[in-house]
Amino acid sequence: MKYFSFQEFERSETAYRHGIDNTAPESARRNIAALVDMVLDPLREAWGKPITVTSGYRCPELNRRVGGVSGSMHLTGCAADISTGNAVDNRRLYQLVQDLNLPYFELIGKKYDFRWLHISYNPERAKRNPS
Repeated sequence: MKYFSFQEFERSETAYRHGIDNTAPESARRNIAALVDMVLDPLREAWGKPITVTSGYRCPELNRRVGGVSGSMHLTGCAADISTGNAVDNRRLYQLVQDLNLPYFELIGKKYDFRWLHISYNPERAKRNPS
């Protein structure tokens, strides 16, 4: 984990406001490390500028609070919502993920008008088409 930390994945304003302990268990930390090593660090290296994790790991209580789906990959540390800070660069980042042929499982950007990107990694599941 060269460019990202576990703290970035655990940080949540919603958790802070509601007193929720969003500390990732060891199993989720292993998944976070795999997501970072296989997808996010190579992406950050190619991008050449900081990328912010806007939502990473979510404990079940936090996931409910933010309206996450019950099977969210955030619950296992396999997903992150990321942003460059603006939609124009997020669209470029979305394209870069595809150009680099990174082994993501799910890549979503258009659905959110590129306000952020949702990206996940699961070594046991095949890559899906981006949306």
